[in-house]
Amino acid sequence: MKIIVGLSGGVDSSVCALLLQQQGYQVEALFMKNWEEDDNETCSAQQDLKDASAIAKKLNIKLHTVNFSSEYWQEVFEDFIEQHKNGLTPNPDVLCNQKIKFKVFLEYALELGANKIATGHYAQITTDNQLKVAVDNNKDQSYFLHLLNEYQLSKSIFPLGGMNKTEVRALAQKHNLITANKKDSTGICFIGEKHFQSFLSQYLPIKEGDMIDKYGNFIKKHQGVAFYTIGQRKGLGIGGGFGKGNEPWFVADKNITTNELIVVQGDDRLLYHSIIKVDAIHWINKEPQLPVSFEAKIRYRQKNQKCTLEIVENGYKISFSTPQRAVTKGQSIVFYQDDICLGGGIIKERY
Repeated sequence: MKIIVGLSGGVDSSVCALLLQQQGYQVEALFMKNWEEDDNETCSAQQDLKDASAIAKKLNIKLHTVNFSSEYWQEVFEDFIEQHKNGLTPNPDVLCNQKIKFKVFLEYALELGANKIATGHYAQITTDNQLKVAVDNNKDQSYFLHLLNEYQLSKSIFPLGGMNKTEVRALAQKHNLITANKKDSTGICFIGEKHFQSFLSQYLPIKEGDMIDKYGNFIKKHQGVAFYTIGQRKGLGIGGGFGKGNEPWFVADKNITTNELIVVQGDDRLLYHSIIKVDAIHWINKEPQLPVSFEAKIRYRQKNQKCTLEIVENGYKISFSTPQRAVTKGQSIVFYQDDICLGGGIIKERY
């Protein structure tokens, strides 16, 4: 069986290729460039390609290189900017997996004669093509994979799903892979660790407005609600002399109509909501009979929260047993039954 590994130049995909080779598969690799960067930018695709090439040479496997930048721009980035314009906080990594890694890359790999693709994601796929959480709970990435479908899962392999991150690095060191101690990438998918607000300001205009407290009292000016997210603490620039005591301030809400940013001090009740509304839900496998009680998470690495899902007019309502902090419109809510990821939707409203 021929497997093409998405080789990113990181330790996870390197070990992914190594494991598949050890398991006797015919392994090839593909490095995809999904973002056109300037030479002085912090996202180093050149270094990643250099590392991916070194790994391919070390393992003696063929390396394909391809540029998916135009597809990424059209399928992921344009939506990302549009959502921010509307005051939402989208999650481009979720869309990148659905539209690029497990669609464009998958189709390209199949054209190259692959039977399946493999990536270094921390998740597992059951024999009946269900998405199962990874053994390493701290690294589990099922949240970002919830928009995949059964066909995409049937054509994919996640070799690291049953391993802990420490085991992965140890294996890389044992086999002298140059990526063994390479720092994990963070930040937006394929955009890297750029300063978020300065990056976003290249595509969105500065639209100054009022930053106010929950009573409507003016605090200072902000640069545009699109540059802030619910629950944000850093970067507000609120010094001493505001509010009571030294408790930090957080973004509680955004008023798109008036261009106002509402902030609260401390763990204020305005940061908590018990009900979420979504317009549509993507189910990986069969849609469950509703209403149903299971668990969900509203952000990556959050502990699963008990909730009930029911159909309402124009969508679905999710009611949580415990109020949730910093529910953010535009982010994904992802559903779980035990250790199986069922699917999810985009948060539209919160109450």
